Amino acid sequence: MIAAEGLRFAYDRRPVLDGVSFEAREGRVLGLLGPNGSGKTTALRTLYGSLRPQQGRVTLGGRPISTLGPRAISQRLAVVVQESDAESMLTVREMVTLGRLPRLSTFQRTGTEDHAAVEVALERVGAQHLARRRYAELSGGERQRVLVARALAQEADFLLLDEPTNHLDIRYQHEVLGLVREVATSAVVVLHDLNLAARYCDDLVLLESGRVAATGSPDEVLDPALLERVYGIGVTRTDVGSHPQLLFHPLDRLERLSR
Repeated sequence: MIAAEGLRFAYDRRPVLDGVSFEAREGRVLGLLGPNGSGKTTALRTLYGSLRPQQGRVTLGGRPISTLGPRAISQRLAVVVQESDAESMLTVREMVTLGRLPRLSTFQRTGTEDHAAVEVALERVGAQHLARRRYAELSGGERQRVLVARALAQEADFLLLDEPTNHLDIRYQHEVLGLVREVATSAVVVLHDLNLAARYCDDLVLLESGRVAATGSPDEVLDPALLERVYGIGVTRTDVGSHPQLLFHPLDRLERLSR
């Protein structure tokens, strides 16, 4: 389990996280939601140690992450952030092989076990046919598949993703999140699209101005009255099967004033 406990963080004295606490449980997909500037990405970065909170702590399996070195963290947490141009000249297989680095000692070369893990990861995301292609040549959806494969090759306990559906069309948004839900035993995902969160997440944390506005299941958190207050937009909810689905519309001036 990953637990955030009373996190406070500020950029140049501007508070971004203000007493944020939540838990990401094993075997579940947790979605971090909230308007722009609510602290979603900052919260995610504290989970894998890229940022150290000024107050509070993050624990991994009950142990403060601040007591773990980068190597130990990367063996437990695999991170998928926005794609990097610096890696674009690599082939797909080379990109996925980078996921094995946390498992290697200094100056150790990849071996049979590492190559096998890479092939398994490529197969799990359906990207074996892309293995020889340059990463830069791939579509957005294909690139996201490769980044997920790299994380899987890392064989970590948790998969952490920052807006993995960004710049993808509708088909690839569902494809990538369906893939995450299928192949990752545990995941934390930063999302903007509330309907995608409703369909693919087990638990949600809704942030508002650096504070937790709500936590719980999609059914509990995706409450129209709550969302209208946090996002400042009209919300109508209908349920499709077991999944909440939301429709949005601008609020008129009187509605805004009443909120």
